[in-house]
Amino acid sequence: MDVTDLAKTTQARIIKGNIFGQHHVTDQIATNMPQPIYPVLFYKPVTALTGPFDTIPVPTPAQEVEGLDYECELVAVIGKEAKDVPESKALSYILGYAVGNDISHRKGFDGWAPFGPGIVSSSIIQDPQALRIFTKVNGDTVQDSSTKDMIFGVAKALAFLSQGTTLLPGDIIFTGTPQGVGAGRTPPLWLKDSDVVEVGLEGVGSCVNKVKHIKSKAKL
Repeated sequence: MDVTDLAKTTQARIIKGNIFGQHHVTDQIATNMPQPIYPVLFYKPVTALTGPFDTIPVPTPAQEVEGLDYECELVAVIGKEAKDVPESKALSYILGYAVGNDISHRKGFDGWAPFGPGIVSSSIIQDPQALRIFTKVNGDTVQDSSTKDMIFGVAKALAFLSQGTTLLPGDIIFTGTPQGVGAGRTPPLWLKDSDVVEVGLEGVGSCVNKVKHIKSKAKL
């Protein structure tokens, strides 16, 4: 399935989760942090969605200070309406899987959630917790892990999300990133103009996106 039309939909929502064992902060700090009881989740604007080979636009406000980070993530796409779903049946509500790059800089901008390169049916990927996932920046591997390292698997995360909330067909769940993000390195590894970022997921393929600084028309 092509992701282009889905990226332009007006109904789909992006749901972002931090459900890997080590995430966002330095490996040392993450190791010492208590394991969360529930998934940490939040929404991103649908305008953040973009295709697997599109440019990552960086507007002027995000150029003024360093901090542009990469995050390879398993992406689950909801296939049918889901509410109060038990964990044992959660995977049956998933249309398929993709890989995404949750670009971050304290604030989300348009085009900062590339995903794809297609949506692989859940009938093909029957176990989403056994897949290699990685990120490369300019050809150098900076993240290399497995979805088995998630604290909360896809089924548990979906079941939790659906409690009292209706998930709609086309909703997209970015499930969190493993260790190796730029913020967790010494010194930090921030994305720069013209950097090429590749995120890949076993059985799915890769998204390859180039960072591009753009000039904002509006002035504050």
